[in-house]
Amino acid sequence: MQEQRPITDWLPLTKKELTKRGIDQVDVVLVSGDAYVDHPAFGTAVIGRIIEDEGFTVAIIAQPNWQDDLRDFKKFGTPRYFFGVTAGCMDSMVNHYTANKRLRSTDAYTPGGVSGFRPDYATTVYTKILKELYPEVPVMIGGIEASLRRVTHYDYWSDKLMPSILMDSGADLLVYGMGDQPLREMLRLLKKGVPFENLHTIKQVAFLQDKEMPLPKNKQWETVELASHEVCLEDKIKYAANFKIVEVESNKWKANRITQDVGDQRLVINPPYKTMEEKEIDASFDLPYTREPHPKYKKRGAIPAYDMIKFSVNMHRGCFGGCSFCTISAHQGKFIASRSEKSILSEVDQITQHPDFKGYISDLGGPSANMYRMKGKDEAICERCTSPSCIHPVICSNLDTSHKPMTELYRKVDSLPEVKKAFVGSGIRYDLLVDDFNKNNDDGNHDEYIEQVVTRHVSGRLKVAPEHTSDATLKVMRKPSFKYFHKFKEKYDEISARHGLNQQLIPYFISSHPGCENEDMANLAVETKDMGFQLEQVQDFTPTPMTVATVIYYAGVHPYTLKPYNTVKDKESKLNQRRFFFWYKKDNHSFIRNTLKKADRNDLAEKLLGENKGQRKEMPKWLAEKRKKKGRRG
Repeated sequence: MQEQRPITDWLPLTKKELTKRGIDQVDVVLVSGDAYVDHPAFGTAVIGRIIEDEGFTVAIIAQPNWQDDLRDFKKFGTPRYFFGVTAGCMDSMVNHYTANKRLRSTDAYTPGGVSGFRPDYATTVYTKILKELYPEVPVMIGGIEASLRRVTHYDYWSDKLMPSILMDSGADLLVYGMGDQPLREMLRLLKKGVPFENLHTIKQVAFLQDKEMPLPKNKQWETVELASHEVCLEDKIKYAANFKIVEVESNKWKANRITQDVGDQRLVINPPYKTMEEKEIDASFDLPYTREPHPKYKKRGAIPAYDMIKFSVNMHRGCFGGCSFCTISAHQGKFIASRSEKSILSEVDQITQHPDFKGYISDLGGPSANMYRMKGKDEAICERCTSPSCIHPVICSNLDTSHKPMTELYRKVDSLPEVKKAFVGSGIRYDLLVDDFNKNNDDGNHDEYIEQVVTRHVSGRLKVAPEHTSDATLKVMRKPSFKYFHKFKEKYDEISARHGLNQQLIPYFISSHPGCENEDMANLAVETKDMGFQLEQVQDFTPTPMTVATVIYYAGVHPYTLKPYNTVKDKESKLNQRRFFFWYKKDNHSFIRNTLKKADRNDLAEKLLGENKGQRKEMPKWLAEKRKKKGRRG
């Protein structure tokens, strides 16, 4: 039986817990849309532990009731320095709604997976309440919702352009990206007696000031001015052009400060910090987390998001893929911040000591599992780089893509007697492992890495994300040609056959992406059918703030070329594209035949739905087995 831990092991959630720690007035109060899980995969825990590490006291208001007498917001009284607000690990609107704007029935970040414990636009709602209750106390906002809404952005759920979240929320300061570095500097300045309103020269923060006021002085920064919010409302092309500036500056080592006029205010976005060094990222992951949800949730049920990562290890932050539909690089940056082996192995050791651990690490990964330790060979070249992706349209010749550090680390984890298996559950960038696409295979490690993953680290299925089969659509997505997926699959199948393994390769695909037509979806269905896939892991494109694809969706043009692209927008058209994924369902046959007949592509309909006598390919073994089992269950 697990020993009961003292409540003081967790950061305080109640006034009673504050008293147990001997705290009369707390320095910083954090308000979060997520339940409090004291684990390095949950932003509120990381920020809270950093605040504590810098010598400040901190308390957390998790998932407060915003519809009653607001007692949750009042329980800790006035903090000595500021309130910190986050919507949680997801944008609250993505958390609440599907791609077709249907309200979700569950919430993975709430005990029992129950929905309804946070409002729409949570950061704004929480901040407005705090500003009304405590008008003199500064409010700092952060997390992915604030980060991706820091400038004029398209909001899919209201179908309109919205100004910086600073305008709507009334917050005093916004920290964008991963907040470890700006937060530590902010706390050290506050400790020295610097007033909160004087923190405007810190990197990686944004704030509003009157237009007439001069910008805070910093001789090292040049300033780039965006088209105003009001101009963007009138001119979609200007809005699109703004995005290019924001994306480029967000991914530079030596970036410029950005300004944008909004009404009678001026939005100021200071340049980001350089990517965290190893000792900095280790410092965040090595803090004294309990690695468990707060005990108050015990009777309310499990927290699904926690259960998913309970025995997983995040080895790095950042992603240099720059995919058009993805927000990772916009929030975490394109340069990789990797943890030390010592820090990772220490976390594995902590996991093995958990009373529920049965010997299986669910994931040794990251935003993209196989980017650990990858960086520029000559970092002076990286300093001058303005490209949003290191691997599109081709892999940068300066990028060190050796997988050796990962194969060595996997082996060290495998050698631990407490670990039966350590899986790679995060998606793998298969294009980095295809020699025809990635010429940077100096140490010849690609095959060694694939073989090690396939034979030692796959839990029945390996996830990869080709996203589409159409080269035209893939170009808009900033993804490589589908021919490289074929080459990867050949290698995967060869290794599997050689070792007698029957592990599925699971490709992820997206429908309704900008630049994708019905005919592209039909071709996707035909090509994947010919490869023996019956697709399961699919999704409809959801426009989220701060992505290239969202800009195209709203403005109709690519922000870098201003070239026009079509995008399906209405609910029926989006659902129709999605139907091609499920060509094997009889309900979709009539639609597919009629659509392709109108497009004069009966040939595709025949390949997809016809018998093709004499040419029919043999059903793959895994699919035959799956259908056989399904028949037995029936």
